Amino acid sequence: MDLEKLKYPIGKWSSPEVIDSEMIIAWIADIASVPGLLSNLVNHGKDVNLALTYRNGGWTIRQLVHHLADSHINAYVRHKLAASEQTPIINPYNEGLWSVMKDVKDVDVQISLQLLDALHQRWTVFLSSLSHEELKKSFFHPGHNRLITLGESIGMYSWHGKHHLAHIMLALGQGNY
Repeated sequence: MDLEKLKYPIGKWSSPEVIDSEMIIAWIADIASVPGLLSNLVNHGKDVNLALTYRNGGWTIRQLVHHLADSHINAYVRHKLAASEQTPIINPYNEGLWSVMKDVKDVDVQISLQLLDALHQRWTVFLSSLSHEELKKSFFHPGHNRLITLGESIGMYSWHGKHHLAHIMLALGQGNY
C-alpha cells in the first residue's frame, strides 16, 4: 500500500460547500460511536500489541488511543468556546510532542478509553443541542489561519475519529475502516 493511503486510509478531510442538518446528525452519530468502536478494537483480544503501528514511522496503537483523547478534549473545549464566546481564538497544540509525553507512555489505554466514553457522552449531547444558527458560530484556528464554523468542525471530528480507527485497524491487520 502506498504511503499516502497508509497516512489517509479513508482519504483527507474535505469540507463540503454546504452543510445541512442531515450531515450534522450523521456526523454527531459518528462522534458518538467512536468510544465503543475504539474499545472493541483495542479490547478485541487480550493480547493486542499496543506497540503496533499502521506504517513505518507512524504512531503506535497506544499513541493513537491517547491522541484521540487529547484531541477530542481539545475539540470539546473549542466547541464550547465557539458556542459561548464571540469568535474565540483557539489554542493549537503540538500533537507530535504530546504523543511522546510520559502519560502516553505510562498510562494504561483503558484510562483514555474511559475518558473518551464519558467525554463523548457530554460532547454529543452538547452538539445535538446546537441550533442551526449556533452551528454557524466559529472559532479562529491560528494553525489553519482561518475561521472554522461549528458545523464544519463537527464534520472534521467525525472524519478524525474514523481516520484513526482506520489506522488502528491497519495496525491490527484488519484492513481498512
